[in-house]
Amino acid sequence: MNVLTHAPTAADLLQTLRLAQPALSRFDPLPRIISLDDFNRGSCGFVQLIGNYEGSLDSMLPEYAGFRAPMISTLSHWDTGSQGAMGGDYALKLATRAEAGAQSVAIKRLTFRKRAPIRLEFYFTFKPEASEMRLSEADVRSFGFLLDLQTGDTDSDGARVMPHLRFLNASNGQHAQRWQFKRRSKAVHKLGTEDKVVSHFHLSEDDWEDLAGGGQRLCYNEIPTKVNWHYVCFDFDLQTMQATGLRCNDRVFDLGASHDCIRLPAMPNLWCMLNLAFFIEADSAKRAFLYLDGVCLSGAL
Repeated sequence: MNVLTHAPTAADLLQTLRLAQPALSRFDPLPRIISLDDFNRGSCGFVQLIGNYEGSLDSMLPEYAGFRAPMISTLSHWDTGSQGAMGGDYALKLATRAEAGAQSVAIKRLTFRKRAPIRLEFYFTFKPEASEMRLSEADVRSFGFLLDLQTGDTDSDGARVMPHLRFLNASNGQHAQRWQFKRRSKAVHKLGTEDKVVSHFHLSEDDWEDLAGGGQRLCYNEIPTKVNWHYVCFDFDLQTMQATGLRCNDRVFDLGASHDCIRLPAMPNLWCMLNLAFFIEADSAKRAFLYLDGVCLSGAL
Protein backbone atom coordinates (compact mmCIF):
# COMPACT_ATOMS: atom_id res chain seq x y z
CA MET A 1 0.00 0.00 0.00
CA ASN A 2 1.27 3.47 -0.89
CA VAL A 3 1.73 5.71 2.16
CA LEU A 4 2.18 9.46 1.80
CA THR A 5 5.32 10.79 3.48
CA HIS A 6 4.19 14.41 3.17
CA ALA A 7 1.10 16.49 3.73
CA PRO A 8 -1.41 15.63 0.97
CA THR A 9 -1.55 18.06 -1.90
CA ALA A 10 -4.59 18.91 -4.01
CA ALA A 11 -3.22 16.50 -6.65
CA ASP A 12 -2.96 13.71 -4.03
CA LEU A 13 -6.55 14.27 -2.91
CA LEU A 14 -7.78 14.35 -6.51
CA GLN A 15 -6.00 11.08 -7.29
CA THR A 16 -7.46 9.44 -4.16
CA LEU A 17 -10.98 10.47 -5.13
CA ARG A 18 -10.53 9.10 -8.65
CA LEU A 19 -9.14 5.78 -7.47
CA ALA A 20 -12.21 5.41 -5.23
CA GLN A 21 -14.47 5.54 -8.29
CA PRO A 22 -14.31 2.39 -10.47
CA ALA A 23 -15.63 4.28 -13.49
CA LEU A 24 -12.63 6.63 -13.33
CA SER A 25 -9.93 4.46 -11.78
CA ARG A 26 -9.52 2.39 -14.96
CA PHE A 27 -8.39 5.58 -16.77
CA ASP A 28 -5.38 7.88 -16.34
CA PRO A 29 -7.10 11.21 -17.05
CA LEU A 30 -5.74 14.73 -17.04
CA PRO A 31 -7.12 16.91 -14.20
CA ARG A 32 -10.36 18.07 -15.87
CA ILE A 33 -12.86 15.43 -17.04
CA ILE A 34 -14.53 16.77 -20.18
CA SER A 35 -16.71 13.73 -20.79
CA LEU A 36 -16.90 10.24 -19.29
CA ASP A 37 -19.07 7.93 -21.37
CA ASP A 38 -20.49 4.79 -19.81
CA PHE A 39 -22.78 3.23 -22.40
CA ASN A 40 -24.97 1.67 -19.73
CA ARG A 41 -26.44 5.21 -19.73
CA GLY A 42 -27.12 5.28 -23.47
CA SER A 43 -25.14 6.41 -26.49
CA CYS A 44 -23.76 9.50 -24.65
CA GLY A 45 -23.98 11.78 -27.68
CA PHE A 46 -22.34 9.48 -30.23
CA VAL A 47 -24.25 9.53 -33.52
CA GLN A 48 -23.82 8.40 -37.09
CA LEU A 49 -21.39 10.42 -39.20
CA ILE A 50 -23.30 11.69 -42.21
CA GLY A 51 -21.94 13.72 -45.06
CA ASN A 52 -22.69 17.42 -45.42
CA TYR A 53 -25.45 18.47 -47.80
CA GLU A 54 -27.32 21.56 -48.91
CA GLY A 55 -30.75 21.67 -50.50
CA SER A 56 -30.92 17.92 -51.10
CA LEU A 57 -29.47 14.73 -49.67
CA ASP A 58 -28.31 14.01 -53.20
CA SER A 59 -25.63 16.68 -52.74
CA MET A 60 -23.90 14.50 -50.13
CA LEU A 61 -20.62 12.93 -51.23
CA PRO A 62 -21.40 9.31 -52.17
CA GLU A 63 -18.75 7.81 -49.87
CA TYR A 64 -20.87 8.74 -46.84
CA ALA A 65 -24.03 7.03 -48.07
CA GLY A 66 -23.24 3.56 -46.70
CA PHE A 67 -22.42 4.55 -43.13
CA ARG A 68 -24.61 3.11 -40.36
CA ALA A 69 -25.64 4.53 -37.00
CA PRO A 70 -24.02 3.26 -33.79
CA MET A 71 -26.19 1.24 -31.44
CA ILE A 72 -26.23 -0.01 -27.87
CA SER A 73 -25.33 -3.70 -27.63
CA THR A 74 -25.10 -6.48 -25.06
CA LEU A 75 -22.63 -8.36 -27.32
CA SER A 76 -25.06 -11.14 -28.12
CA HIS A 77 -23.68 -14.27 -29.78
CA TRP A 78 -25.37 -17.47 -30.89
CA ASP A 79 -23.31 -19.79 -28.67
CA THR A 80 -22.95 -17.87 -25.40
CA GLY A 81 -25.91 -15.50 -25.40
CA SER A 82 -25.36 -11.93 -24.20
CA GLN A 83 -21.79 -11.48 -23.00
CA GLY A 84 -22.29 -7.91 -21.86
CA ALA A 85 -19.61 -5.23 -21.93
CA MET A 86 -16.40 -4.88 -19.97
CA GLY A 87 -17.96 -3.00 -17.07
CA GLY A 88 -21.72 -3.53 -17.39
CA ASP A 89 -24.45 -4.79 -19.66
CA TYR A 90 -24.03 -2.44 -22.63
CA ALA A 91 -21.35 -1.26 -25.03
CA LEU A 92 -21.50 1.09 -28.00
CA LYS A 93 -21.44 -0.98 -31.19
CA LEU A 94 -20.47 0.10 -34.71
CA ALA A 95 -21.40 -2.33 -37.48
CA THR A 96 -20.55 -2.18 -41.17
CA ARG A 97 -22.44 -3.60 -44.11
CA ALA A 98 -21.40 -7.13 -45.19
CA GLU A 99 -19.06 -5.90 -47.92
CA ALA A 100 -15.28 -5.61 -48.16
CA GLY A 101 -14.33 -1.97 -47.64
CA ALA A 102 -17.62 -1.04 -45.93
CA GLN A 103 -17.20 1.38 -43.03
CA SER A 104 -19.16 2.62 -40.04
CA VAL A 105 -18.36 5.79 -38.09
CA ALA A 106 -19.65 7.18 -34.77
CA ILE A 107 -18.97 10.80 -33.88
CA LYS A 108 -19.45 12.99 -30.79
CA ARG A 109 -19.56 16.74 -31.43
CA LEU A 110 -18.13 19.06 -28.78
CA THR A 111 -16.29 22.36 -28.50
CA PHE A 112 -13.31 23.25 -26.32
CA ARG A 113 -13.00 26.12 -23.86
CA LYS A 114 -9.21 26.26 -23.61
CA ARG A 115 -6.32 25.51 -25.96
CA ALA A 116 -4.50 23.07 -23.71
CA PRO A 117 -3.45 19.40 -23.64
CA ILE A 118 -6.27 16.85 -23.95
CA ARG A 119 -6.31 13.08 -23.55
CA LEU A 120 -8.64 10.53 -25.15
CA GLU A 121 -8.83 7.10 -23.47
CA PHE A 122 -11.10 4.20 -24.33
CA TYR A 123 -11.57 0.45 -24.05
CA PHE A 124 -12.47 -1.45 -27.22
CA THR A 125 -12.80 -4.83 -28.86
CA PHE A 126 -13.49 -5.84 -32.46
CA LYS A 127 -14.85 -8.85 -34.33
CA PRO A 128 -16.42 -9.81 -37.63
CA GLU A 129 -19.91 -11.24 -37.50
CA ALA A 130 -19.72 -14.87 -36.33
CA SER A 131 -21.42 -16.26 -39.43
CA GLU A 132 -18.93 -19.14 -39.73
CA MET A 133 -17.53 -21.56 -37.16
CA ARG A 134 -13.97 -20.39 -37.79
CA LEU A 135 -11.79 -17.75 -36.19
CA SER A 136 -12.03 -15.19 -39.06
CA GLU A 137 -9.27 -13.10 -37.49
CA ALA A 138 -8.46 -11.37 -40.81
CA ASP A 139 -12.04 -10.39 -41.77
CA VAL A 140 -11.81 -6.96 -40.10
CA ARG A 141 -9.67 -4.60 -42.18
CA SER A 142 -9.18 -1.80 -39.68
CA PHE A 143 -10.55 0.15 -36.77
CA GLY A 144 -9.48 3.55 -35.56
CA PHE A 145 -10.28 6.97 -34.17
CA LEU A 146 -9.89 10.61 -35.08
CA LEU A 147 -10.28 14.11 -33.70
CA ASP A 148 -11.77 16.90 -35.81
CA LEU A 149 -10.54 20.20 -34.43
CA GLN A 150 -10.56 23.87 -35.32
CA THR A 151 -8.94 26.82 -33.61
CA GLY A 152 -10.93 29.67 -32.04
CA ASP A 153 -12.28 32.59 -34.02
CA THR A 154 -9.69 35.02 -32.62
CA ASP A 155 -6.66 32.79 -33.18
CA SER A 156 -4.18 34.24 -35.65
CA ASP A 157 -3.13 30.73 -36.72
CA GLY A 158 -6.66 29.62 -37.61
CA ALA A 159 -6.76 26.06 -38.96
CA ARG A 160 -8.77 22.87 -39.05
CA VAL A 161 -6.67 19.94 -37.81
CA MET A 162 -7.69 16.27 -37.98
CA PRO A 163 -5.45 13.65 -36.35
CA HIS A 164 -6.35 10.18 -37.71
CA LEU A 165 -5.01 6.89 -36.35
CA ARG A 166 -6.04 3.39 -37.29
CA PHE A 167 -4.98 -0.18 -36.59
CA LEU A 168 -4.69 -1.96 -39.93
CA ASN A 169 -5.63 -5.46 -38.88
CA ALA A 170 -5.72 -7.11 -42.31
CA SER A 171 -5.56 -6.39 -46.02
CA ASN A 172 -7.01 -8.71 -48.68
CA GLY A 173 -7.41 -11.47 -46.12
CA GLN A 174 -3.82 -11.29 -44.80
CA HIS A 175 -2.86 -10.05 -41.35
CA ALA A 176 -1.08 -6.67 -41.28
CA GLN A 177 -1.39 -5.71 -37.58
CA ARG A 178 0.15 -2.26 -37.50
CA TRP A 179 -0.79 1.30 -36.56
CA GLN A 180 -1.12 3.92 -39.28
CA PHE A 181 -1.79 7.65 -39.53
CA LYS A 182 -3.00 10.03 -42.20
CA ARG A 183 -1.82 13.53 -43.12
CA ARG A 184 -3.63 13.96 -46.47
CA SER A 185 -7.32 13.97 -47.36
CA LYS A 186 -9.42 14.00 -50.49
CA ALA A 187 -10.18 17.34 -52.15
CA VAL A 188 -12.61 19.71 -50.46
CA HIS A 189 -15.87 20.19 -52.41
CA LYS A 190 -18.23 23.14 -52.16
CA LEU A 191 -21.85 22.06 -51.80
CA GLY A 192 -24.94 24.01 -52.81
CA THR A 193 -25.09 27.64 -53.86
CA GLU A 194 -24.87 29.61 -50.58
CA ASP A 195 -21.11 29.20 -50.07
CA LYS A 196 -21.67 27.95 -46.50
CA VAL A 197 -21.12 24.19 -46.74
CA VAL A 198 -18.14 22.12 -47.90
CA SER A 199 -17.32 18.43 -47.63
CA HIS A 200 -14.35 16.11 -48.06
CA PHE A 201 -13.99 12.38 -47.54
CA HIS A 202 -11.14 11.87 -45.11
CA LEU A 203 -11.54 8.12 -44.40
CA SER A 204 -10.67 6.74 -47.82
CA GLU A 205 -8.25 3.83 -48.17
CA ASP A 206 -5.72 6.20 -49.75
CA ASP A 207 -2.86 8.01 -48.02
CA TRP A 208 -2.52 5.96 -44.84
CA GLU A 209 1.10 5.80 -43.68
CA ASP A 210 2.72 3.31 -41.32
CA LEU A 211 3.57 4.66 -37.89
CA ALA A 212 7.27 4.18 -37.15
CA GLY A 213 7.61 1.08 -34.97
CA GLY A 214 3.83 0.66 -35.13
CA GLY A 215 3.58 -3.12 -35.49
CA GLN A 216 1.50 -4.73 -32.72
CA ARG A 217 -0.16 -8.11 -32.24
CA LEU A 218 -3.41 -7.70 -30.31
CA CYS A 219 -5.17 -10.40 -28.30
CA TYR A 220 -7.71 -12.17 -30.50
CA ASN A 221 -9.26 -15.16 -28.78
CA GLU A 222 -9.62 -18.66 -30.23
CA ILE A 223 -13.23 -18.84 -31.44
CA PRO A 224 -15.32 -16.35 -33.46
CA THR A 225 -17.43 -15.16 -30.51
CA LYS A 226 -14.81 -14.60 -27.79
CA VAL A 227 -13.72 -11.01 -27.15
CA ASN A 228 -10.98 -9.42 -25.08
CA TRP A 229 -10.98 -5.73 -24.20
CA HIS A 230 -8.05 -3.43 -25.08
CA TYR A 231 -6.99 0.01 -23.82
CA VAL A 232 -5.91 3.04 -25.89
CA CYS A 233 -4.66 6.44 -24.74
CA PHE A 234 -4.06 9.32 -27.16
CA ASP A 235 -2.60 12.69 -26.15
CA PHE A 236 -2.97 15.90 -28.15
CA ASP A 237 -2.03 19.51 -27.44
CA LEU A 238 -4.65 22.02 -28.61
CA GLN A 239 -2.16 24.87 -28.17
CA THR A 240 0.42 23.53 -30.62
CA MET A 241 -2.11 21.42 -32.55
CA GLN A 242 0.24 18.43 -32.37
CA ALA A 243 -0.24 14.85 -31.21
CA THR A 244 2.04 14.03 -28.31
CA GLY A 245 1.45 10.39 -27.41
CA LEU A 246 -0.19 7.06 -28.25
CA ARG A 247 -0.48 3.98 -26.06
CA CYS A 248 -2.24 0.69 -26.70
CA ASN A 249 -2.20 -1.84 -23.87
CA ASP A 250 1.47 -2.18 -22.84
CA ARG A 251 2.93 -0.43 -25.89
CA VAL A 252 3.94 3.23 -26.20
CA PHE A 253 4.42 4.52 -29.74
CA ASP A 254 6.56 7.38 -30.98
CA LEU A 255 4.62 10.26 -32.50
CA GLY A 256 7.73 12.18 -33.43
CA ALA A 257 8.81 14.12 -36.49
CA SER A 258 7.55 11.50 -38.93
CA HIS A 259 3.93 11.81 -37.71
CA ASP A 260 1.44 14.54 -38.62
CA CYS A 261 -2.29 15.25 -39.01
CA ILE A 262 -4.57 16.34 -41.82
CA ARG A 263 -4.37 20.14 -41.88
CA LEU A 264 -6.81 22.41 -43.71
CA PRO A 265 -7.62 26.13 -43.73
CA ALA A 266 -10.10 27.16 -41.03
CA MET A 267 -13.71 26.83 -42.13
CA PRO A 268 -16.33 29.55 -41.58
CA ASN A 269 -18.58 27.98 -38.93
CA LEU A 270 -16.44 25.52 -36.97
CA TRP A 271 -14.64 27.64 -34.36
CA CYS A 272 -13.40 25.80 -31.22
CA MET A 273 -14.65 22.51 -32.65
CA LEU A 274 -13.66 19.39 -30.70
CA ASN A 275 -15.19 16.31 -32.32
CA LEU A 276 -14.13 12.74 -31.60
CA ALA A 277 -14.99 9.78 -33.80
CA PHE A 278 -14.43 6.04 -34.03
CA PHE A 279 -14.58 3.86 -37.14
CA ILE A 280 -14.49 0.23 -38.27
CA GLU A 281 -13.93 -1.26 -41.73
CA ALA A 282 -14.64 -4.73 -43.14
CA ASP A 283 -12.12 -6.71 -45.18
CA SER A 284 -14.52 -9.42 -46.34
CA ALA A 285 -18.19 -9.95 -47.14
CA LYS A 286 -19.00 -10.07 -43.42
CA ARG A 287 -20.15 -7.30 -41.14
CA ALA A 288 -17.32 -5.94 -38.99
CA PHE A 289 -18.07 -4.84 -35.43
CA LEU A 290 -16.28 -2.37 -33.15
CA TYR A 291 -17.38 -2.24 -29.51
CA LEU A 292 -16.52 0.57 -27.08
CA ASP A 293 -16.99 0.35 -23.32
CA GLY A 294 -15.91 3.52 -21.61
CA VAL A 295 -14.60 6.62 -23.37
CA CYS A 296 -12.90 9.30 -21.28
CA LEU A 297 -11.93 12.69 -22.68
CA SER A 298 -9.95 14.84 -20.26
CA GLY A 299 -7.91 18.01 -20.35
CA ALA A 300 -5.58 20.29 -18.47
CA LEU A 301 -7.16 22.77 -16.05
